Amino acid sequence: MPNEIGQDMNDNTNEHGSSNSNDQLSHDHSSTQGPRQGPTIEQDEQPTPAAAELAAELQTLDPETAADSLEQSPAAVAAEAVAILEEGEVQPILEAMDADRRAALERSVSPELARQWKINTEFDENTVGRSMEPPIGFFAKTQTVGETVELLRELVKTEPVTYCYVVDNARHLSGVLMMRDLLFSDDKATLDSIMISKVFTLRADMSIPQAIESIADRQFFAYPVCDASNHFVGLIRGQRLLEQQAFNLSAQVGAMVGVEKEERLGTPWWRSLMFRHPWLQLNLLTAFLAAAVVGMFEHTLTKIVLLAAFLPVLAGQSGNTGCQALAVTLRGMTLNELKRGQTRYAVLKEMVVGACNGALVGISAAVGMYIFASIQHNDRPGQLALVTWLAMVVSCVVSGMCGVLVPTTLKRLGADPATASSIFLTTATDVVSMGVFLALATWLLL
Repeated sequence: MPNEIGQDMNDNTNEHGSSNSNDQLSHDHSSTQGPRQGPTIEQDEQPTPAAAELAAELQTLDPETAADSLEQSPAAVAAEAVAILEEGEVQPILEAMDADRRAALERSVSPELARQWKINTEFDENTVGRSMEPPIGFFAKTQTVGETVELLRELVKTEPVTYCYVVDNARHLSGVLMMRDLLFSDDKATLDSIMISKVFTLRADMSIPQAIESIADRQFFAYPVCDASNHFVGLIRGQRLLEQQAFNLSAQVGAMVGVEKEERLGTPWWRSLMFRHPWLQLNLLTAFLAAAVVGMFEHTLTKIVLLAAFLPVLAGQSGNTGCQALAVTLRGMTLNELKRGQTRYAVLKEMVVGACNGALVGISAAVGMYIFASIQHNDRPGQLALVTWLAMVVSCVVSGMCGVLVPTTLKRLGADPATASSIFLTTATDVVSMGVFLALATWLLL
């Protein structure tokens, strides 16, 4: 075990308040002989082919479809399949089940695993506590080295023990054991005399991005998870944290255009339709706003028809500028880089970047307008080029600003900042770019 495992314990405070789980956790572990060495999940060392196949299938399905698949499978196979999955993968499936089906599945697995599922539901989505595994490899402070080694010999036959932890009778995490100390210490020495008392832990209510940030310089196979009272409530693998973060980042791409993060390749077509269609209807309604803006300047378009040819140019460039700002903002929010009070700075930065991009791109667009107007024998190609340049600058400035304000506003309203952000952003950029372009043309040319 690396020496860094004994670094200072994380001092983040937990505001979740999981008293129910504390009572349940300490109930079975306060005997006179101290806590048990950890849960023993009664399952075969190798999953049956049917269970392995079902588990692989569940990983490709959205939670509701996965729940239906479990219901159609034999109870024994279903129980073994969900035991194979990571706890973070199981939770959405359990939530998609009705109470009776979920209770039946919980009765089919080991008590320790079922209890861990219930504990995990007490924590918010996208937190460490949501993906915890049952804690294993923990021992009482008063146990001797000899007793611990004997317990470990039996435990490793059924459980993948990587690190050993020391707890008191209330299951407060007290320390961590170095394997070499267990190997070379006297058999009669107690664990509290050889343990490292300063343990790096994760808090159950920490968000996944916060956890990723805190383990950046502590690359361990697994991390102990504690609640606000320092109760040892579970373990989470480093690989699981990285996988969850990767999934969250990949889900943003779909959420920006109205694709639910629950949708997977294996989702049935009719359920995919239910996920996506409402957002398309919303997109259509917002598109009417842009159409209404164009309709307000019908007289201008009638007088200068060639303006219509450059409307998609303005909308496309401003939309791309806004999407760039949106992507950077969402990445910053996901990685916890956009702190409270930094929104103003982010808005100003994107406005400056948008102004510079708009000025540079606007030159190319203005040249294109000048050439096009000259070919059409328009008598004011220079003025049309100026209108195009000004509209491009203003549109890119506003779209950059909206790329920050749309997701931050959604977050303040309690919504997922990535959810359909692109739809709202596209509406704003289309309305502004077309409106500014036609308004300037009306003001300067008519």
